[in-house]
Amino acid sequence: MRAVIYARYSSDHQREASIEDQIRTCRAFIEDKGWTYLHGYNDRAQSGSSTVLRPGYQRMLEDARAGQFDVIVAEALDRLSRDQADVATLYKQLRFGEIALVTLSEGEIDELHVGLKGTMNALFIKDLPLKTRRGMEGRIRHGKSAGGLAYGYEVVYEAGPDGKPTAGGRQIVLEQAEVICRIFREFAGGKAPRRIAHDLNADGIPFGAKGRAWSDTTIRGSVTRGLGILNNELYRGRRIWNRQRFIKDPVTGKRVSRVNPESEWVIDDVPELRIVSDELWQSVHDRMLAIRRSPGVQKAQENPFWTKRRARHLLTRLVVCNKCGGYFTSVGKNYMACGNARRQGTCTSDRSIPRPDLENIILDGLKERLMAPELVKAFIREVHAEIDRGRDQETQQRAARERELDQVERKLSGLIDAIADGFRAPGLQAKLDALEVEKAVLVHELDAPAPSPVRLHPHLAQVYREQVGGLRDALQDPSLHDEAMTILRSLIERVEMQPTDDGYEITLVGEIAHMISLSPEISGKEADQIPSSVKVVAGVGFEPTTFRL
Repeated sequence: MRAVIYARYSSDHQREASIEDQIRTCRAFIEDKGWTYLHGYNDRAQSGSSTVLRPGYQRMLEDARAGQFDVIVAEALDRLSRDQADVATLYKQLRFGEIALVTLSEGEIDELHVGLKGTMNALFIKDLPLKTRRGMEGRIRHGKSAGGLAYGYEVVYEAGPDGKPTAGGRQIVLEQAEVICRIFREFAGGKAPRRIAHDLNADGIPFGAKGRAWSDTTIRGSVTRGLGILNNELYRGRRIWNRQRFIKDPVTGKRVSRVNPESEWVIDDVPELRIVSDELWQSVHDRMLAIRRSPGVQKAQENPFWTKRRARHLLTRLVVCNKCGGYFTSVGKNYMACGNARRQGTCTSDRSIPRPDLENIILDGLKERLMAPELVKAFIREVHAEIDRGRDQETQQRAARERELDQVERKLSGLIDAIADGFRAPGLQAKLDALEVEKAVLVHELDAPAPSPVRLHPHLAQVYREQVGGLRDALQDPSLHDEAMTILRSLIERVEMQPTDDGYEITLVGEIAHMISLSPEISGKEADQIPSSVKVVAGVGFEPTTFRL
């Protein structure tokens, strides 16, 4: 028996060394059974309520589908998942692949374990947030913080009832409080959050103990959710808890926030934590209200262009600034620029580039390369091979039907001979009738005309060129968009943007680099808008691939 191990620990309740502990005990179990240990899969600091975001678990499933092992060993069923639906799905997949699932706590897992243990784990997951929430609310009711540390404050450790230090207290950090007052004054005076963030970064003022850079979203946040420096009511001496809750998306495995009704909020006054005056707070929020009611914002809310864009662009999270290492982000409707330069001011590469033109450079280079004569020949050769495979399958199916008909006729002949010799038995006539029906069906199928010879399109090469030429149209076609996008994005590891005196030097990295050869000269409209030299390099470890259409 080829055995593998799955181990997991949750950062909330276990230590990292528990991975090694689980593997050690499971290996001892495997050796005691006389099985062959192959390797282990693990997920560190991952919740048991979802399997989507666990890379070790997903690799284990892929290898299981490939039949690379015979048994999975884990410490307990809840190490694999606490979600009942996930446990049931895993069990079905393993049964289909004839792979056993064994845990040290429950033994070999069967349908009974999946039902009972899965229900218990699901109840645990449901009950845990309720208990945690109850404990947090108790801390709030006693005037303590329920967790989290806002900018401008530090933790104060106090002795609890049992004599152990607790971290529920907070006190103001004077240096950070001065920064908060500066942000409020500058915004009330008319300065935009992006400019405030740029100035703070330029003055070398870090955001938090980790020294992160300021951004406009850090300052303005969300009014509805009470997020961001300008919306944190703790700065005016009001602590609000239970403003929002988090629900895990079953598809993505990520937490999604939902705003709670105001009647469920827990609000108390903490004047000792006040940083800004009521007058300054009101001045800031009067300006924020005026901005939300301005004609430009009202028009954008009535017809938001961001909801009409494609949910996913070809180069989303793939374009990287070579100067600072940050990602290019959307600027306006159809432009991209370095996010660190635009939002934080920590990069000097602030030139934008039209998104459609950048995509067109890559698509045109790919299209031109795929028009090469050798690839056209490869396409035609693959079409012929696919037709041959289909014809072989039809031939094999017809031969199988002929063998079945021969067997049915022999059985019929034997029964008829037995009846002629005077043999009688219950059900004999029914069996004879069934064989006659089966024979009639097979004869009907074999009497159908054989498939006519396949006639290939006389201009198959031209058809290929038209399909390649429509590559850009495929990205615009709703019925083809997702598939075309997935294929193209899988070929691109990243697009590196190196600023030059008159534009950008674009370096394309990934498997697609083996397919296209972009010219450093760009003519026509693109040359006017994006003066740049373009080069293509292959990523480390990539080998040339065959691109099939």
